This record gives sequence, C-alpha cells and structure tokens, in this order.
Amino acid sequence: MKPILQVKTISEINNFVKGVTKHPLVAVVDFSKVDELIEEDVKISCDFYCIMFKNYCANNMRYGRQQYDFQDGSLICIAPRQILTMDSEIDKKEDMMGWGLFFHPDLVRGTTLGSKMKEYTFFSYETAEALHLSEKEKQILYDCVQKIENELNENIDNHSQNLIVSNIELLLNYCSRYYGRQFITRKHSNRDVVSRVEQVLRAYFSSEVLKEKGLPSVTYLAGEVNLSPNYMSDLLKKETGMNAKDRIHHFLIEEAKNILLGSNKSISEIAYELGFEYPQYFSKLFKQKTGNTPQEFRNLN
Repeated sequence: MKPILQVKTISEINNFVKGVTKHPLVAVVDFSKVDELIEEDVKISCDFYCIMFKNYCANNMRYGRQQYDFQDGSLICIAPRQILTMDSEIDKKEDMMGWGLFFHPDLVRGTTLGSKMKEYTFFSYETAEALHLSEKEKQILYDCVQKIENELNENIDNHSQNLIVSNIELLLNYCSRYYGRQFITRKHSNRDVVSRVEQVLRAYFSSEVLKEKGLPSVTYLAGEVNLSPNYMSDLLKKETGMNAKDRIHHFLIEEAKNILLGSNKSISEIAYELGFEYPQYFSKLFKQKTGNTPQEFRNLN
C-alpha cells in the first residue's frame, strides 16, 4: 500500500508540475502544459483548497470511498486535507486542456471570503458529484482564473491580495450558482435520492437501533445512500425544504406524535424509546419543533 503524498505548500504543487512559484499562497496550473501529473494509483492530500477543471476523462479518480464523477468537461472542488486517489489512465484527446487553481487558507484568512468559506459546501461533496459545465459556464470560470493568473504575473503590491481574493470569491459564487442549476436539472435522480433517504429513515425509526443508539447522524444517513453529508444535505434542502438534520428531526417528531396519541406511555418512557438518554432533551426538541411540550401536545389532541 502506497503512502499518502502530503502536499503542504503551494511551492510543492509548482515543483510537482515543474512550474514557477509566483505567489507563496496561490497558484494557477495549465494542465495542457503538464505531461504527467502523477504516477499510477497515488493518494494525495493537500493543505490547501484545490479547484480543477479538465476537458477529458480521468478514468480512475476517487475522492473518499468511491470513484469520482469526474467526466469530460467537469469541475471538482477539494477542501484542505481531503484525500484524492488518482491514476495516470486517461482518455487521450488532441485538444486536452484544463486548469487548476490552488490557494492556501492563509490567503483568505481575515478577509470577507475567509469568513464565508464554510458556506461553499461543495468543497466537502467528496464522492457525490463533480460540477458539469456548459460551454458558457466553462468560459466564465476560465475568465476568472485568467484574471487571477494575470495578477500573479504582475509584481506583488498592496492591491495584489485583494484583487486575487476578489476573483477567487467571484469564481466560487459562480460555482454556487452552477451547482444550484445542476440540482435543478437533475431533479429525476434527486428524487430517487430523496426516496432512498426516506426509506432509510423509516427503517431506522421502526427498528430497535433507535432505542439502542439514538437518532441517526447525518453522516450515517449519507453513508447509507452513498453520498457525502454536505451534498446529501444540500440536495434534500433543494428538494424538500429541509436539510438532512431537519429531515431526521421531522421523522423523530412524527414518530413521537404517533406514540403520544396512540399510547398511555409517560413522556420519559417515550423519550427513552426514541433513543434519548435524558427526557428533558426530548421535551426541549419537541417544543422547539412544534411550539408545545409533549404533554401539551397530548392534552390538546
């Protein structure tokens, strides 16, 4: 088993592709000028954000547990310290091209963008989906990257960081828009995911596992439908109006209502049956979601 290749600095990426380091915290790589990025079946973990676009297929790219959906003309966004497994087998084509934008968290730390990075949840989609781009979308993102590269080719001055960070933020905002579009255009497959999530929750809430282990976690639910937690949660939000955590709580409250109205069990007994170690936590969540305590709900109905 090969060790994981740890890439800690932007300079190491530039050395990797035989490029020149123009800025210690950010780099743009033209993949059409790179003969071979990696040897076969190597695992890479970087200490910085990676955004990569290629117009050719990487047959065996895996991000997390499964093969990545990195098809012809798609974009992937990878958060720091995630593990990407790649090999050198690709579908060769005459017009092979692509680009990579790599930037260290220190570049945006203390900036407006730095405080917003957690909002770009697509950096943690892992195995779920790459972003598939139209020709127009490809050009818009490429224009952003070119502006960053042009700025890197200038002498660094007091304006350099602001201009580079502003263009990175613009690119990420476009990615957010295009992912939103992709969720809409994939409604049929998204509905299948929602249906599978519902099935998993129904099975969980009707089993003894709930009493033994408590509420299912978002991570558990995502694993059951072979998606990353963030991607699944964003997909559910788009399709149902509730993210994954809200969906779990919805199933819990509905189950609690059924027990409250269909039995004479005490509130404590119901709380333990639903996997709560402390009944007061159950009562607090129930009131938060319904506006009434469990006992008030029972009395009102």
